[in-house]
Amino acid sequence: MNRDLNEVSSLQSQNSEATADIYFRNTYTIVSTVAYLLGVPEKIFQNEFGSPRPEIYERLEKEKSARIIRNLCMLRTAIERNFGYINEKMTFEYKGLMSMPELIPIDAITELERDHISIVKTHAKLVHYVIDINRLIMDRINNCKDFFPMWLKWQYLREIFIMPNGLTEEGTKDAANVYYMNKNYYPYRMYMNWPPSDQGNILYNDKKFVTLLYEWNFDKFEDFSKVSDAGSRTKGNIYQFLEDSGRTVVVVDCENSDPYKLCAVFNHLESAMLEKIARIVLFDDVHTTDAWTILEQYVHVPIEHIVIERIKQNKSLVDIRLTADACKEFYQNKTDSFVIVSSDSDYWGLISALPDAHFLVMIEREKCGPDMKTALATSGIFYCFLDDFYSGDNQDIIVNALIRETRKYLDFTVKFNVQDLMNHILQATRVTLSDEEKKQFFDKYLKSMRLVIDDNGEVRVELNSWK
Repeated sequence: MNRDLNEVSSLQSQNSEATADIYFRNTYTIVSTVAYLLGVPEKIFQNEFGSPRPEIYERLEKEKSARIIRNLCMLRTAIERNFGYINEKMTFEYKGLMSMPELIPIDAITELERDHISIVKTHAKLVHYVIDINRLIMDRINNCKDFFPMWLKWQYLREIFIMPNGLTEEGTKDAANVYYMNKNYYPYRMYMNWPPSDQGNILYNDKKFVTLLYEWNFDKFEDFSKVSDAGSRTKGNIYQFLEDSGRTVVVVDCENSDPYKLCAVFNHLESAMLEKIARIVLFDDVHTTDAWTILEQYVHVPIEHIVIERIKQNKSLVDIRLTADACKEFYQNKTDSFVIVSSDSDYWGLISALPDAHFLVMIEREKCGPDMKTALATSGIFYCFLDDFYSGDNQDIIVNALIRETRKYLDFTVKFNVQDLMNHILQATRVTLSDEEKKQFFDKYLKSMRLVIDDNGEVRVELNSWK
């Protein structure tokens, strides 16, 4: 029997993956979720050489909305694979779907019924089953949006579950023809809507799948830190640095660093190694992002946050204070090793001033020039890029920061007392109301007012209609 192209691709890729892992480590969160929803068999998730991860399968099995889409997709694929044979049995032998367990995943139908989705119908044509399944998927696929990260374009992802023109017999026939002609190219031979071609296993890892997904939509995906992690070489050097250190302190130049990228670094290093870090010191300026103030909620290392006031508004003192405090750490607290988080070349002076200390530098690719990298390499100081660490699961800190800033803006921009508003309108209109009338007006019109946002982003306050 010929192997599925996906299996062949996985076997061929094992050696290349081991090599690539030195520089970047693949992630599988997105492809595992897609595989689950498409109905990829559970045994694939249990295969140690497979891409889909069993922990994702177990988590999604507990989610009703995910289970429904998975079972619908499994049924659709089973019908597409054996449409002629199933249709013949239904037409000439009067068999129903439940009487063909060798062709139809009966467990999928049973689970759908437990989730209050009825599939089996009396005297229905097989093509109408496909149409009904397509309609159910269209109606319910948006319920699975939250299983994917916010940065991934949902409109692209949603389309792979939607059969083109799938609510008509002609559309289902066209989709079936495309599937039959290219069946070996489909991931694990599960039906999905895509331009099929020999791409190997498109669910091999997150980077490959997301890159292709954007290409299918004439777009380009370039933020690879969201679909891969720093490799064994980078992490191994960091771990060796921490192992060889007596006492390590991380000093962060908040003006020249990204809090979200730094969060990604500490969230994807081994917790046992993080315990070797005495503390993280954030040297912050009043004009940087508030996200630094919430970093300690997401990083499990003691954090000291120092906000440095400016004497002159056009001159930051962060670099001077960081250098001074690092020297104090070295001489007074016997700290022998420092991790400097900054892309600013000014800190070469600090490195030069403490020749007996050990340094590791974390920088951002676009912010650090070649001269600084050359100087570090020449001096035998290991540096790594914050951008290389997996940031695809950074959504919590990002949303938290966005909501905090939204509240600050609204508190400053939109703030009034509704009781004062009530007193104003009574005075302005010279209307006299009893206490009961005031209460009824307040409850019906003022208490229930809401914000309405138009297509241009303009906001207005809307009251209940008085008629």
